Parts: sequence; structure tokens; C-alpha cells
Amino acid sequence: MAKKIVIAEDEPHIAKLVVFKLEREGYDVTWAKDGGEAWDMIQKTAPDLAILDVMMPVMDGFEVLKKIKEDESLKDLPILILSARGQEQDVVRGFDLGVDDYIVKPFKPAELVARIKRALK
Repeated sequence: MAKKIVIAEDEPHIAKLVVFKLEREGYDVTWAKDGGEAWDMIQKTAPDLAILDVMMPVMDGFEVLKKIKEDESLKDLPILILSARGQEQDVVRGFDLGVDDYIVKPFKPAELVARIKRALK
């Protein structure tokens, strides 16, 4: 059975690239267009991994990350942040909140896939 991944990304061109690349790798990918939709999808679908952008409407990626880590049934869900916010304080904040990996845009799709595979082991 394919591993389920929820990607929260408000930029369609980036989301479509990631979805395309991950589906070619055999993953079952669901795309949320904002943080609120991502939170709902994560609660409903119980994915194997979540990829969160930081700067999104409704709820930013850090807020979604906090909600996941506060939820007893989701706190062990592997989470990657994929964001243009690559300043040291943003990366440190992500790790302080419990993210498993932090990838700064622009990114290399093959590297993203490699990091996802590692997170799912």
C-alpha cells in the first residue's frame, strides 16, 4: 500500500511539481492549498508524512506543526517544512517546534524525495 503524504503549499506551481514527483515515486499525495485545509486533511486522512510550507493563508506552517505536535494521535507524524523562509531563526523555530527536516526553497526535487524516504524509514 502506498504511503500517504499531505502537502500544504499555497503556490500551485510548487505544489504541482512536488505532487508530480512524489506520485511518480509511488506515494499517495493530497494537496492542501492553505494551513487550515492541511490541518483538516491531516486529521481526516492520518497520513504517513506531512510537508508544510511556512507562509500560507488561514494558518501558517508553524501553527499547523504546533497543532500536530499537541495532538496525541498525531504527535509522532514525520513532518518536513518546505519554505522560502530560510533564515536561521525560522529554521531553529521549526526544529524547536518538532519538525523532522527543514528544506529551503528553491529546492532540488530529487533531494526532497531522498529526505522524504529517510523520514519514512
